[in-house]
Amino acid sequence: MADKLSDRLDQVVAEARRAREQREQDYRSRALKMYPHICGRCGREFERSNLHQLTVHHRDHNHDNNPDDGSNWELLCLYCHDNEHQRQLEAQQGNSPRRGGKRDDASYKAFADLKEMLDRNR
Repeated sequence: MADKLSDRLDQVVAEARRAREQREQDYRSRALKMYPHICGRCGREFERSNLHQLTVHHRDHNHDNNPDDGSNWELLCLYCHDNEHQRQLEAQQGNSPRRGGKRDDASYKAFADLKEMLDRNR
């Protein structure tokens, strides 16, 4: 029974991966035909030999939102793409004023309550 369940789970996961890869290949190939092979952030140019380092970023972070006009996509190099997602995570955690975060980086004092916390633990 457990083997059948495990096999079924493996099959479902494999099908989901194939579907995701197919969807990604579809919008990636469309974006690469639509836009110049240049990172939208750092301006690095890509050729056939390093084109695999150019990714499609979904501006609204919804990978199912793939309009035909490509308005939800931008081409970013691997580094800028990772940076964009890290900035998004930080904004969601309230660590950045960029996207409505709770803290103002210019006035935020990370160690403001440190002395009080240390005194409490003594």
